[in-house]
Amino acid sequence: MPVLNKKVSDLELRTLSHQQLLNLVDGAAVFSAGGGGDPEEGYRIVDKLVSEGYSVRLIAPSKVPNNAKTVNFACVGATAAVEYDANAAVKTLRILEEYAVFSAYATIPVELGGFNTLAAVDVAARCGIPVVDGDGAGRSVPEVHLKVYTVDGIPLTPMVVADLHARNMVIVKETADSKAAERIARILAAEWNHSAYTARRVLTGAQVKTSPIQLSLSRSMRIGKLLRKTVDPVKMVLKEIGGFKLFEGVVDYVKRQTEVGFTFVNVRLLGKHEDTGSMFEFKAKNEVLVAYRDGKLTAIAPDIITPVHPETGKCVTAEKIKEEDKLVVLGLPAPQKWRTSRGLELWKDVLHRSNIFEEYVPVEKLAS
Repeated sequence: MPVLNKKVSDLELRTLSHQQLLNLVDGAAVFSAGGGGDPEEGYRIVDKLVSEGYSVRLIAPSKVPNNAKTVNFACVGATAAVEYDANAAVKTLRILEEYAVFSAYATIPVELGGFNTLAAVDVAARCGIPVVDGDGAGRSVPEVHLKVYTVDGIPLTPMVVADLHARNMVIVKETADSKAAERIARILAAEWNHSAYTARRVLTGAQVKTSPIQLSLSRSMRIGKLLRKTVDPVKMVLKEIGGFKLFEGVVDYVKRQTEVGFTFVNVRLLGKHEDTGSMFEFKAKNEVLVAYRDGKLTAIAPDIITPVHPETGKCVTAEKIKEEDKLVVLGLPAPQKWRTSRGLELWKDVLHRSNIFEEYVPVEKLAS
């Protein structure tokens, strides 16, 4: 295969610098709801790409030809079990191309997260193709089928699932629905030390222009730059996104368990500053799904609930939170597609299977 897809004009591409890629890690992690993998792994991917001389080229969805084919790429599994092998990741994409008889024009991240977004970036760079400026969720999500593509009725299969070093590889030709594909990928990930690579959801260029969350990588890079350059990063990020500061406090209790391909985390904080005297709790299944202040609902998925460091504004992923940590918890409105009846129906199913039964209320209403 060619080092660079010759159908892609240089005028249509934006080559990202080392710093822009680091900004992407930090910004994508803000939208991760405390999931999406460890940003430290994202930094390592960036540094290795740069040190090995690879270029990362970003293409706007509007510039992808209608008949081109793009591939969603990501890791699946428990957030506490994230590792990465670039060669195995590339092999996973190549096997899907071989099976489905096509050449990928670009990759697209399945979600925004400090690690998972960069996995799609890494595979694109190593295959000499661009990465699309968009993603499949506008946040991190706990289950494979939980993507805006499912809202739009785009099949998840064919899909290739591989273990950490691509020694075991499974091709999934077809499933009854996207939820069935999630179960297959999750069971395999659980079998393979709670981690697997997936290449799936082959989108046409026409679909890329309408279905994914548009220009979300550029937005993430802007957020990452704000975190690095502003005096009060939490305040500035909330202003840029239109989000809310839900709570500030110190972690008083953490319970963590990894099983069936997920990392489950329950956290309790005791308030500081203007939140002194209050208690805040949240529950995560890889990603934070629901939060309560003094026993009352404060935010619930699909809205984005992200714990961050109070001084840097950088995400502290749920699986790394420990007692005595100081945290600010952000509440960010979900992309509009998640707030449709079909989007909320998909999330309701996931929440109910996580023993969360509150009805969805937009974070801006709960915060008012």
